[in-house]
Amino acid sequence: MSGTSIDAIDAVLCEFDEEGRPRGVLGTHSAPYPDALRLELLDLQRRPDGAITLRDFARLDGAVGDRFALAANALLRKLQVTPERICAIGSHGQTVFHDPNGISTSLQIGDPNRIAAQTGILTVSDFRRADMARGGQGAPLVPAFHHAVFAASEHARVVLNIGGIANLTILPGLHGEAASGFDTGPGNALLDEWIQRCKGEAYDRDGQWAASGQVLAPLLSACLTDPYFAAAAPKSTGRDHFNLDWLFARFPGLAACAAHDVQRTLLELSIESIGRAIELIARPGTIELFVCGGGARNARMMAGLATRLPRMQVRTTEHLGVDPAWVEASAFAWLAWQTVHGRPGNLPAVTGASRAAVLGGLYKV
Repeated sequence: MSGTSIDAIDAVLCEFDEEGRPRGVLGTHSAPYPDALRLELLDLQRRPDGAITLRDFARLDGAVGDRFALAANALLRKLQVTPERICAIGSHGQTVFHDPNGISTSLQIGDPNRIAAQTGILTVSDFRRADMARGGQGAPLVPAFHHAVFAASEHARVVLNIGGIANLTILPGLHGEAASGFDTGPGNALLDEWIQRCKGEAYDRDGQWAASGQVLAPLLSACLTDPYFAAAAPKSTGRDHFNLDWLFARFPGLAACAAHDVQRTLLELSIESIGRAIELIARPGTIELFVCGGGARNARMMAGLATRLPRMQVRTTEHLGVDPAWVEASAFAWLAWQTVHGRPGNLPAVTGASRAAVLGGLYKV
């Protein structure tokens, strides 16, 4: 898995029982992108209407596939596991374009043929477009995994994944309703872009730089008036919408603001948009919020969520037995298991698809 932050490729080895229930994560490996490749991917992701030659696009598709294969092989070497013992690789790929409401497609690169050839393992990829072909958003897909792993029959709970974009899953528990969820908006993406622009750092460790600033109320208000936040679910978004060009367009006076105050405001934007989304969709009396993704490691983000949602217990998925850093990669291992066994991987109540569908294609050795 490599998400919208494009910081690293995360690989996990998961074991499932005959019904697809996770038995556990057997090992993990994280491989950073080479700097030059990462910058190219970030540039491509930020400008969906920008020009790129077919040759360059094909080159990036192959380069990302090679990096995914290297990550998978490194994990197997680390664990001393042979390819013959692996049922399949689930490769999400690197999203470079996502447009569920216009031309209704989503594009991930990272040639799965190369992954299969270089690992000797059946590879499952291209998970999103089967859902979109049935009228869905193609995202978020992780709620199906959250439901399979984290649902509690006795009470409702919320699972929040904070990557570059944040998405939430409402697990209704004993109420008998379908799980629901959607992308809430920016998670870490704007925070990462701003600190990279201003300080040349990849991310704001523990939100320390943000903590040194003050919330700029006019900037926060301008951002929260974006129609996406008020749009009804199902909905999904990406870095092609929430990026620094978007930020400058919404607040033309941004260049005159103190940089650390902007960072503090962007942190508050993530917290407030998440808080509003949870209040809108969560059943009254829901008291458990479990956080995963990179945002779970941001102490200021976690503290801000606890303050914004004082009636909820805000913890990470570590309390449910899954390290928050590896939930999303585990989800695509589970989705691959579902596909190989002919089982659907989407939740129509989340994505808006007309029906459940087996997701992805199989790429053989």
